[in-house]
Amino acid sequence: MSSAVVEVRNLSKRFNGFTAVDHISFDIAEGEIVGLLGPNGAGKTTTIHMLLGLITPTTGTIRMFGMDLARHREAVLRYVNFSSTYISMPYSLTVEENLRVIAKLYGLRHVQQKIDDVVKKLEMEDIRHKLTRKLSSGQMSRLTLAKAVMTEPKVLFLDEPTASLDPDIANKIKAILKDIRRSERLSILYTSHNMKEMEEMSDRIIFLQRGRIVAEGTAQEVVERFGQRDLEEVFLKLAREK
Repeated sequence: MSSAVVEVRNLSKRFNGFTAVDHISFDIAEGEIVGLLGPNGAGKTTTIHMLLGLITPTTGTIRMFGMDLARHREAVLRYVNFSSTYISMPYSLTVEENLRVIAKLYGLRHVQQKIDDVVKKLEMEDIRHKLTRKLSSGQMSRLTLAKAVMTEPKVLFLDEPTASLDPDIANKIKAILKDIRRSERLSILYTSHNMKEMEEMSDRIIFLQRGRIVAEGTAQEVVERFGQRDLEEVFLKLAREK
């Protein structure tokens, strides 16, 4: 791997005396897929929100592409995007209209070509003129992923990207993400409650518990660290202890 594109140092976040994230440090290299795991309440969402500049850390620093996020937020986020099953988009617009708005916001060139390419890649031709409010949960997941990859980010944060998708579409999405990673050296921070998916997708796992990193390494290294048979057993063990 080449040098890190994301550098997190001593990152913490406290809310009214409660510590959600507790002095964590990690890097993400160019072209690396890192899985962020942990039970509910472990600090995953808070960490991602700090990486997106949505909330301000209590302590610590975040650097991307060699720039400090706090000082160069606009320049950094031009090359960052986010997809989650838990976000929504304007319901009164069609799928294509939503993608066009995102393209304009990011100042993309050749907008129609970008839209055509991402619609084809994510197999969305049948819904491109459909109103967003009429999309199924799986179709909405594809739309939020489409808006994220269309901007050609260098860093992508994915929160449950295949949730609500049929297995065949989920497999295609994973294949697409791996292909983009290879061809464009895209770096990805990935969360999922599907442990098999995390093992399949992640080059490295970061396991959070009570806001702290309790294990980091390949899936096999994390499993061996806790003396379990697989990531599912590690997850259940830590969930019981939270």
